[in-house]
Amino acid sequence: MAFKTALWFSPVLLLASAIFFVIVGSAGGLAAAVILVVFSLCLSVYLCWINRRLNYAIQLLSVSTKYPPSHTPILVIGSIVIGILYASFLVIGIGGAIAVKSGFKALFIAAILLSLTWTLQVIKNIVQVTISRIKYLNLAWGRENNIREAFYSTMKHLIGTIALGSAINPLISFIQGSARAMRLAAGDQDEFLFSCAHCYSAIASMLRSRGNRWGFVHVGVYNKGIVEASYDTWEAFKRADLEIVINSDLTVSFCFLCGLSGGAICSMISGIWALVIHKSYATELAIYAFLIGYCLCRIGMAWPQACVSAYYVAYADNPQHPRFDSTVPEQIRDLRRRLQG
Repeated sequence: MAFKTALWFSPVLLLASAIFFVIVGSAGGLAAAVILVVFSLCLSVYLCWINRRLNYAIQLLSVSTKYPPSHTPILVIGSIVIGILYASFLVIGIGGAIAVKSGFKALFIAAILLSLTWTLQVIKNIVQVTISRIKYLNLAWGRENNIREAFYSTMKHLIGTIALGSAINPLISFIQGSARAMRLAAGDQDEFLFSCAHCYSAIASMLRSRGNRWGFVHVGVYNKGIVEASYDTWEAFKRADLEIVINSDLTVSFCFLCGLSGGAICSMISGIWALVIHKSYATELAIYAFLIGYCLCRIGMAWPQACVSAYYVAYADNPQHPRFDSTVPEQIRDLRRRLQG
């Protein structure tokens, strides 16, 4: 129920945030409102499109998160607190950049926001690597690991790999998403567009096999580099015939929409406060709050994403392991039937 609620409320919250920006009435606020309205409509259509896959996504999320590692809330809450402190520090920097009368003010603010987004992404992936390591070892080998030891190992040996993965994975995900959109838009009527879309999709597929979020599981378990881990993980998916399931997985969509919902709520709260205190800064504060709220919510959702990732990777490495039930094999058969039908 919580899964469906989070999904269906996200377009509503985005629309509410758009209404707030319209009320503010600034040029930037109106531009943000238009973007949010379009995004809300697109999300509504997307949610209708994926409705048939929701039951499987809920079932898999329930199975993979049934026994989370001990002290997971401490790790997640601690990471969120660190993210809040870091975001507060950078917001002060943005205030300083605004106060300085410089022609490079916009460049300074953009650099600060980019640093903020990347750092919070690193924090999210630290949580993801730590949790996925513990879950994988439990699923694959029946080992129980202490979350403190896993976190210490992650911080000591894997920060560089996580930082690199946090930079390249979002870019590759964007390329993959744009390739899908281009392929759908091109169809098979225009030969030139179809050819371009096919080439772009081939490039996107190649990049995904060298950099994907599933690779973070092998990063945590085997201390591999992100490129090697991503490649090995994707090859394991191919051997286990999991590609079709991975391509239709909704876990990241769920986490993304939760992030958007959190960002919209933070945006409205911050914006309303700014309207009361200092209306001229309401648009900027609401936009910054949206970004920070989104990133912090993604940190909070890193642990279920890690559990699902570990489940898939452990299954791909040994599909016959008795710990796995029929959830994934049945989904593979169901998707095959739909494609053939």
